[in-house]
Amino acid sequence: MIAQEQRYPIGIQTFEEIRKGGYMYADKTGYVYELARRYRYVFLSRPRRFGKSLLVSTMKSYFEGRRDLFVGLQAGTLEKEWRHYPVLHFSLAAAKEGTADDLKERLATQIEWMEQKHGVTTPRTSPGDRLGRLIKGCCEKYHKQVVVLIDEYDAPLLATIHHTEQANAMRMALRAFYAPLKDCDPWLRFVFITGITKFSQLSIFSELNNLRRITMDPRFSAICGITEQELHTQWQPAVTDMSRRMGVGTDEAYRLLKQHYDGYHFARDLTDVYNPFSLLNAFDSGDVQAHWFETATPTVLVQTLQRFPTDITRIENSQATADDFDAPTEQMTTVLPLFYQSGYLTIKDYDPALNVYTLGYPNTEVRTGVMKALIPHYVSADALATKNNIIEMYRLLKQSDLAGALDSLKDFLAAVPYAEGATSEGHFQQLLYVVFSLMGMYMQTEVRTATGRIDVVWQSATDVYVMELKTDHPAADALSQIDRKGYLIAYSRDGRRLHKAGISFSTKTRTIEEYIIADE
Repeated sequence: MIAQEQRYPIGIQTFEEIRKGGYMYADKTGYVYELARRYRYVFLSRPRRFGKSLLVSTMKSYFEGRRDLFVGLQAGTLEKEWRHYPVLHFSLAAAKEGTADDLKERLATQIEWMEQKHGVTTPRTSPGDRLGRLIKGCCEKYHKQVVVLIDEYDAPLLATIHHTEQANAMRMALRAFYAPLKDCDPWLRFVFITGITKFSQLSIFSELNNLRRITMDPRFSAICGITEQELHTQWQPAVTDMSRRMGVGTDEAYRLLKQHYDGYHFARDLTDVYNPFSLLNAFDSGDVQAHWFETATPTVLVQTLQRFPTDITRIENSQATADDFDAPTEQMTTVLPLFYQSGYLTIKDYDPALNVYTLGYPNTEVRTGVMKALIPHYVSADALATKNNIIEMYRLLKQSDLAGALDSLKDFLAAVPYAEGATSEGHFQQLLYVVFSLMGMYMQTEVRTATGRIDVVWQSATDVYVMELKTDHPAADALSQIDRKGYLIAYSRDGRRLHKAGISFSTKTRTIEEYIIADE
């Protein structure tokens, strides 16, 4: 049956293995052809596990003239000449020790592999000097220009991003390695560099002033990942099989996949891109789970939030220009660049008149994953106890029992050790935001009205709750503010049941002191 016929290339990043092994493949070879035809120096950043390494491997096979691997693919039709070039393929994925010496050793090892492959020997000098000599040596041997492919260029930089002294040493080591590329221009046919984040040209690629950045180019917005069209055509058999194994209809399977894994936009054209790692794992397991975020390293995410204090309720729907988020991460002053480039945020909308982008969480998998990572910092370090409390609150809220849910939260917080910073209304607002988000009940915060800002609005299919928060003040004061400023007026024609809630938190006990809920 379908389940036995389809082979999903989970963890396979080699184009040749995928093609010879009969694995399913989203054809991106047309992009490879276009890049090779148009440019010589190209840079692309995409989130981890988005197919960058497979793209680099595809380029390697293309420039090596492996025509047999491209039969039936776009490049197989477009390319007529199939010239063979010597290819130097580097990956810095394993260079995560955080020291320049480790980086140099790993570069030296890879250079030696390529020297053996091409039969070219260079003196045992610095990696940069050896790279330059290797390029020239290959060109002289083959009488052809050389292709240089560098995958995960920023892995050693990400390992030191919050350690200034180590990061500076790492940047200098990488800069010295890349420097010969400019001097070798006559001997180079194509250079492709890819990674997760964007580092400034001055700090890393100071000599490559002709580096073409395609990260936000609409023409290449779908170069990695799987598009809506591809999912409904090339991958339709996989969706059908998954729906059968899940016991749901095909339309429901598509809906679940879209809700959990779609929503990535890498350019102003807003082309929908699905997370390929999550899709492949969902097809293979026959289940919709948090496949991508389970492999995440949220430590960097949390460290970034600590370095740049951020109201997490305001991250979603952030308004920004490209310079604010598609920016060098070593120069960032907010969380937006790292959050966006790591795949925790994506482009949700674009205003061409103002050249302003709206950012947000791409899908349920990412949003829930981010909130789970924040539990120890806003709720409790006891993840199991937090999960159990959230399950209880979820059941109560499904019955429109906000009072019961708040009682449950009050008892839970009372048993939690004092959280640092839990002394402000803003902290408690963010705590509620995390808890409700983990239940899939997305609340709005700081909702603007003609008379002020509502602290919290939570809406279900049948009810609208307008909440005002206070610290160390009576809940009646909060309820009075809702009435005085007419916060419910905006929802008077909604048709759902309307409720108002005044909630008072105590900075002494770090939990809910009292609440008053009233129906309108």
